[in-house]
Amino acid sequence: MKFELQPVSSLEKVFADEPLSAPLLEKASALRGEVFSFQLAYWCDLPFDLAVKINSPLNSAAEIRETALAPCELPAEEQSEEPDLLRTVPGLYPDPLLPISGKIKIPPDQWRTVWITLRVAADEATGRKNIICKANASAIYTDERLEAVVTVELDILPALLPEQKLIHTEWFHTDCISSFYKMKCWSEAHWALLDKYISNFVRHGINMLLTPLWTPPLDTLAGGERPTVQLLDIEKTGNTYKFDFSRLGRWIDLGLKNGVEYFEMAHPFTQWGAAFCPKIIVRENGRNKKLFGWHTASRSEEYVSFLRQLFPRLLAFLDTGGVRERCFYHVSDEPELRDWENYHAGAELIRELAAGAPVIDAVSNIEFYRKGSVLNPIPGIICIEPFVEAGVRPLWTYYCNGHREKVPNRLFNFPSYRNRVLGILMYKYDIYGFLQWGFNFWYSRYSVNQKLDPFKSTDAGRAFASGDAFMVYPGKNGPIDSIRNEVMFEALQDLRALRRLEELQGRDETLTFIHAGLDYELKMTAYPHSAAWLLGLRERINRRITELTG
Repeated sequence: MKFELQPVSSLEKVFADEPLSAPLLEKASALRGEVFSFQLAYWCDLPFDLAVKINSPLNSAAEIRETALAPCELPAEEQSEEPDLLRTVPGLYPDPLLPISGKIKIPPDQWRTVWITLRVAADEATGRKNIICKANASAIYTDERLEAVVTVELDILPALLPEQKLIHTEWFHTDCISSFYKMKCWSEAHWALLDKYISNFVRHGINMLLTPLWTPPLDTLAGGERPTVQLLDIEKTGNTYKFDFSRLGRWIDLGLKNGVEYFEMAHPFTQWGAAFCPKIIVRENGRNKKLFGWHTASRSEEYVSFLRQLFPRLLAFLDTGGVRERCFYHVSDEPELRDWENYHAGAELIRELAAGAPVIDAVSNIEFYRKGSVLNPIPGIICIEPFVEAGVRPLWTYYCNGHREKVPNRLFNFPSYRNRVLGILMYKYDIYGFLQWGFNFWYSRYSVNQKLDPFKSTDAGRAFASGDAFMVYPGKNGPIDSIRNEVMFEALQDLRALRRLEELQGRDETLTFIHAGLDYELKMTAYPHSAAWLLGLRERINRRITELTG
């Protein structure tokens, strides 16, 4: 019986059918208040049971999870000649991080990992800590047992990682939770699950929550619909509407309890054109009916009247809850220039009704900004340069499956450094807010199939490259994390560390610092394609902060 154990960084994706080529992780550093992750890669020539224990001198216990494999039928929507991909073929990719109960059963001759998470307390004692990792392998069909022990040295530095300033939203799909768990929307069981998912959401640096005043008109087939997840109770008498905000208040309270800082109200017009209305359920003459939807033009008099009656009451309610200044609004997602007339009319109306609140949208054509249709555009990461040149401030960006050539993203077949490098690039571009559309989109494209199992279909029904549609998997009792979710949070921590360094030495010097050794300017499409560079840069940032803070 042969058994091997090796610590490797969080930026490695270890495939079961490849020899381990990842460099050995021997030591690293972390600031106070930081979450530090690494992996233990292991292999055995026989089927075996694995038990792992971590002896850590840190205040909090280590969290140990199994890095499981997920099917990837669609690594990319089209063939790419881009060299910086792990694989281009379908197969099993490391991604879900499963809780461990007892021992893990492992097939022979496969490299696998467990994911180790260490949460450094804000008051953690500084100095070098030896994280001792002990693994016991027990052969399943014989009495053979082997033990391996490895140590990772973690240097806790005295500086405190600052709070996150970036506004970060990953669209939270309330209906996907009710559908997968087969429970009525807004039932007490549904609220209990929402609590767990929002807690996970915030714990990973996502601080803005998509708020379904009505069922969000996102990724829906024209003429189709998603399950109703409307927070507002609305009653219509004649041409007058009465609004009950009780459920919205509970939603906001749940978000605030979990640390949500901002709320973005669901789009009032359909995606890709702003031509129609979202599904809105209204009670009239004692019966609920779908008053607005695909059958209603976005500029219809009845819908405009509805919005004009809603917004003053909505703003007053948000005022009483003390969250009005934390709210953002949308018009329509990803309009094209051919949709300009409808979009512009909707944008003027919403800006008027929102009374000075920010109105944001994923818009990648600079003409929408130049024509004054969107004052707070969110350009795609691959289309950001014209907005930078136009001096757009504050500057947001987003990515999705369509943004993949050369740029950072979180797809299954991308090396993890292409996920994490986004933090460095967001600092370089001075990004104010970041958006991604799928925290937990577990339906197929256009929401046609609402019964997909995300553990079996990671590509929205063979529509979007695996990794685009969701960051968490639905566990029996709540969310199960992914490698990508954890690495994205590391990107946000890198950004926070750079913000601290800027406080100490200024922005110009910090920009010079991160470009040291490079003969080109960092851009969304130009950065070192290297985990070693990224990890080395973070170590240099930590040491420089320590020098400047004494």
